Amino acid sequence: MLIGEVARRSGVSARMLRHYESLGLVRPSGRTDSGYREYSGEDIRRIFHIESLRSLGLSLREIGRALDDPGFAPSALVGDLVRRTRERLAAERELLTRLRRIDAAGPAGWEDVLQVVAILRALGSPSPDARQRAALSSADEVPVPAEALVEAALAETDPVVAGALRWALARSEDGRATALLAEGLNAADPAVRERAVLALAELSGERAAARLEGALDHGDPVVRRRAALTLGARGAGAAVATLVDLIVAGRNDTEAADALAVLADDPGAADRITADLVGRLSGTTPPAARGRLTQALAGIPGAAADRALEDLAHDPDRAVALTAAYLLRLRADARGVDGRGTRDGGTRDGNAPGSVDTRGVPDAS
Repeated sequence: MLIGEVARRSGVSARMLRHYESLGLVRPSGRTDSGYREYSGEDIRRIFHIESLRSLGLSLREIGRALDDPGFAPSALVGDLVRRTRERLAAERELLTRLRRIDAAGPAGWEDVLQVVAILRALGSPSPDARQRAALSSADEVPVPAEALVEAALAETDPVVAGALRWALARSEDGRATALLAEGLNAADPAVRERAVLALAELSGERAAARLEGALDHGDPVVRRRAALTLGARGAGAAVATLVDLIVAGRNDTEAADALAVLADDPGAADRITADLVGRLSGTTPPAARGRLTQALAGIPGAAADRALEDLAHDPDRAVALTAAYLLRLRADARGVDGRGTRDGGTRDGNAPGSVDTRGVPDAS
């Protein structure tokens, strides 16, 4: 079969067949009387073998070795092909992600494209300074898409850079950031989950608050703690139960007590918070935790907290009883000896009437 016929039947161009011949991959078995190349059936089968191996990504040199070396084992070469293909796919995915992010930034011209590319590259720099500058510059005229900022924030280990990235996310006002960070709460790495809840805590708006409220039931205690402290400081009553849990556990208990005091500014919430604190003061609660719960009552205004402290002043646990009695004296002093109001007509240390500054409370532990 002449070269033109072989090209038509195999789909391999005559030029490529001559190239194969020059490399020694396949040589026509004969020549016609006129000197034209003539391929045998075996030659044509070899051409199809070459094309099959090319489709797997083998180089022509690797194909020649595979076809001519009887002792050649394909396993190592196939394994190498798998590795190279994965690397190529990863590179293509990375390129696709970068292109999508540039498109999401809505560049008006090539200068904008170059600016976004520069920031994206800097966010992945090994230099913390470069990453921080990129985060701080991401709120310029061509903003970086939320996906890039969230990815960087969830991966960042430097606390200074992490703070800059959270600031950039809060400034971006991109609604997608909330949903993307919420996905980070379910990451396998606990460090990523903590970064996600810290970033969510920086975001304002109802959607971020709703995600934080959902995190109050999270299986990770760090996520629960961060969400509760943030919500409590914002006056969200949904955080009360978790804040009380933190006081019992002795984790961020001072911050939790402060958050409860903020929530108790609402007269309707004060009695409920008091009931929650008193409810955890059962005999099965460890002594140190009972002491912390007693101290937390100091920041809760109202008659219900007064009555609870009066009862606790007679508690069998001497440390709890002394703490409660001391807090009652402070509360009475804050209201005025005759109970008709504070002596100066205002409040002390910024506390609400009926609450006290507990910095001098004896250690009940």
